[in-house]
Amino acid sequence: MRNSPFHCGAPLVRENSNPANIAAHPATTGPVIWRQTRGALTHFVAGLGTTGTMMGAGGYLKARDPAIELVGVQPSDALHGLDGLKHMPTAIVPTIYDPSVPDRQEGVESEEAVEMVRWLARQEGLLAGNSTGAALVAAIRVGTERAEWSQPARIVGIAPDGGGKYLSTSAWS
Repeated sequence: MRNSPFHCGAPLVRENSNPANIAAHPATTGPVIWRQTRGALTHFVAGLGTTGTMMGAGGYLKARDPAIELVGVQPSDALHGLDGLKHMPTAIVPTIYDPSVPDRQEGVESEEAVEMVRWLARQEGLLAGNSTGAALVAAIRVGTERAEWSQPARIVGIAPDGGGKYLSTSAWS
């Protein structure tokens, strides 16, 4: 790869195996969430792609309050259209991933995520990507369950991508 015409001379990052991917989140994402919620969250929802956000921010939050439920979001099946997310049972699993960190896994169908992305654009004016749609679908499921049990919830979900790169796809036709 270093001799490849596509290599720019910068070190190869390999975010799926780089411990710095995890370390960035206890230094940034986790403390921001903790501060902005004043530690009063019940759930943290993040997509499982490189898994760094769940491992780092989720681990940070869980260390501060073990009652916080960590929800990992992944495609519901191996053949999916959710760029950036991995269907863990069939994917090459990132070496930084520890399956014991998420308390729960939520599988999301590609169609559900795309429909959520369309809803976000129509109703909220937000141009989001499919991974964001999947995370929001999972967060809404968690909130709906809590409401059915008459239990309050404060759910923080990560919206990892914008929708600009999807404008030429069938999601917008």
